[in-house]
Amino acid sequence: MSDAHSPATSVTSTPQVHWRQRLGEWVESSTVERFVIAVILINAVVLGMETSPALMDAFGGVLIGIDAACLAIFVLEIGLKLVAFGWRFFRNPWNVFDFIVVGIALVPAGAGFEVLRTLRVLRVLRLISALPQLRKVVSALLHAVPGILSTGALLALIFYVASVMATTFFRETLPEFFGSFGASLFSLFQIATLSSWETIVRPAMDEHPWAWAFFIPFIILAAFTALNLIIAVIVDAMNTLHDMPSATVVASSDDEHDDATAAESRNGVDSGAGAAAGAGAGAKAGAADDHHLLYQEIKQLRADVAELSSQLRGADRRS
Repeated sequence: MSDAHSPATSVTSTPQVHWRQRLGEWVESSTVERFVIAVILINAVVLGMETSPALMDAFGGVLIGIDAACLAIFVLEIGLKLVAFGWRFFRNPWNVFDFIVVGIALVPAGAGFEVLRTLRVLRVLRLISALPQLRKVVSALLHAVPGILSTGALLALIFYVASVMATTFFRETLPEFFGSFGASLFSLFQIATLSSWETIVRPAMDEHPWAWAFFIPFIILAAFTALNLIIAVIVDAMNTLHDMPSATVVASSDDEHDDATAAESRNGVDSGAGAAAGAGAGAKAGAADDHHLLYQEIKQLRADVAELSSQLRGADRRS
């Protein structure tokens, strides 16, 4: 019964598999990807021009129309991917990212949603998912997060110890910079960034000539050592993922497509198993011949050694 029904199933499912698969391949083709990248760049320029009151007064209607057209193209692209891939669309994190970014732009511009509407500029970030090299950079940063957190914990420990010491040392003489733990933490952060650090350190040295012995080791540890460790972690992650292939979305559809693919895979496995069995039989026959020849050579070598040994013993007896 199953054999009688299987041809009908394959006949009805094959057209759906074909058009959905072709749609997925077309949406992810290089031509469509280049077109989407061009639309993203145009949308980025338009969003920047909309911040100019003069341009909005002169070309406001045109800019708003172009912005709406770009958004419609993004929605159409994601809709086609959803039709082609089904729920498997959400298995790719980059697809989820694009879906959220475009979805934010569709939030109505009513009361209380003005802030969300301003987030439509996030559509420009779709360049990250559209360009493979940018995806590699983001992947490297994500892989570097554990190392960055460890280095950040070390840096936080250094700041905590230094803030307590600075508050104890300079609270009485420099209350505007080190009057409390929070003030000391902010002042030390400014020193670590080397932003006008002399406006804090020199007054401290005027009051405490030995203050250099505190600030110089702190600057070396916080500004140079710890921050360079973070950079080293990121560079190491970049080197690790340098040869990583670009992330791609596997074109797949619904359960019918999965069944057809599984059937084709089974057929391919069966034919491949037959070919492998034939190749294995030939390999075994060749291996048997090689073993037989090696056995004959070893047997002949043993006979030659035995004959040579008998000749040597006979020569010893004659001598």
